[in-house]
Amino acid sequence: MQIKLRNTEATEAFGAELSRLLPHKCLIFLKGQLGAGKTTLVRGFLRALGHQGAVKSPTYTLVEEYISSGRAVIHFDLYRLSDPEELEWIGINDYLDQDAVCLIEWPEMGEGFLPEPDLVLTLSVVGQERNLKVETSNLSLKKLFI
Repeated sequence: MQIKLRNTEATEAFGAELSRLLPHKCLIFLKGQLGAGKTTLVRGFLRALGHQGAVKSPTYTLVEEYISSGRAVIHFDLYRLSDPEELEWIGINDYLDQDAVCLIEWPEMGEGFLPEPDLVLTLSVVGQERNLKVETSNLSLKKLFI
């Protein structure tokens, strides 16, 4: 499925809608070039759950945890990962085992150590707009995007 996101507000609105649709435990890969809107989408997701603080990409910390409206959300940014084995050191399996929505930017950097995601969102820049490609093999999630 392809979705056109006209601006930042539309990207945040899509993230907000995801927060209402997804189960409490879900693994989402966020793909796209720098500046494509991955963190903007996460911001919309968290704002819809009532988070009012800053939402920035955890580029240097690799992971940020949030609890909002009784839901756990774990935001990863693997851009600066130099070796996928570093995921073992940060305890990736412990994070993924939690009853939480895990949103992972730059999942290709963890290839070989990350399980299959429930949902893959790929953002691409087209002028001032963004194209969003939604992919899932999870049958229950697939029904949400038909």
